[in-house]
Amino acid sequence: MGKAIGGFDVRETHGILGRAGLTVRTSSDGRGWTSLYASTQTEAPFEGHFDAVQDHLIVLHLGGPVIIDRAFGAGSERRLIPAGGLHMIPSGVGFDICLGGKLDTMHLYLRRSVLREVAAEMVPGDPDAVEFLPRFGDRDPQLERLILAVRDALDDEDPSTSLLVDYLARALAARLVRAHSSASQVRTEAASLANADNRRLARAIDFMTANIERSIDMAAIAGAAGQSVSHVVRLFRKGVGMAPHQYLIQMRLEHAERLLAETAMPIVEIAFACGFSHQEHLTRLFRRHRGTTPAAYRRARRS
Repeated sequence: MGKAIGGFDVRETHGILGRAGLTVRTSSDGRGWTSLYASTQTEAPFEGHFDAVQDHLIVLHLGGPVIIDRAFGAGSERRLIPAGGLHMIPSGVGFDICLGGKLDTMHLYLRRSVLREVAAEMVPGDPDAVEFLPRFGDRDPQLERLILAVRDALDDEDPSTSLLVDYLARALAARLVRAHSSASQVRTEAASLANADNRRLARAIDFMTANIERSIDMAAIAGAAGQSVSHVVRLFRKGVGMAPHQYLIQMRLEHAERLLAETAMPIVEIAFACGFSHQEHLTRLFRRHRGTTPAAYRRARRS
């Protein structure tokens, strides 16, 4: 897409924001910002391919955790990404993505020319040789703070905000050059270990999803992750903030909600389909965690 007149606008992005089921909360359209484009939105689960654009994309997860499948070039990967996780797609790169659940996100597109300008000041040699590296679910608290500062600017109607945004764009570019470019150091061993743990956690959750109607014990979950029971418990507490059995209950209740809302299955059959030992077991946990009964929930969704 060519450069839009009057600022960086949605026509220059990948087109993700035009998908059905996505609700844009705020965006920089019409603000006259030239160094970056930003938006916040709620995204429904989807799967799609997006062609390359001329600028760099950063996606910040404002919610989560959620499972994401991403592929570009010859590589593909699946990860469970928590709130604060970052996707980075360099300019000139198309990609495929599958979002496994509803998610609040912030999209930020940074002009390639801004990154080049900052790289010329920071790195000796040819700034065009500095490549922005793809990232998938990584954490960078410093970069996150800068992105959230841009989010705050989206809510500021003062015309002088565009000057602040230009400064933020250059601060973002400096951070990318320092930590997420070919001029930066390679990932630390700790980051590699964290990524491996994300993959193990995703395998455990995949196993739980595939066997949601069955009785599942900790040994089976640990076996699916290829780890000890104690290590899997630590993975869940670190990755999703709860123990495996608590996460499994939430999965089963969410599955029950879908069946109650979308099917005419008797509640007793829904209980068994979601791995509960009997209807009373489902009703007790549904009331405890949702504050209502399955029957009342179904009536409310259909009223």
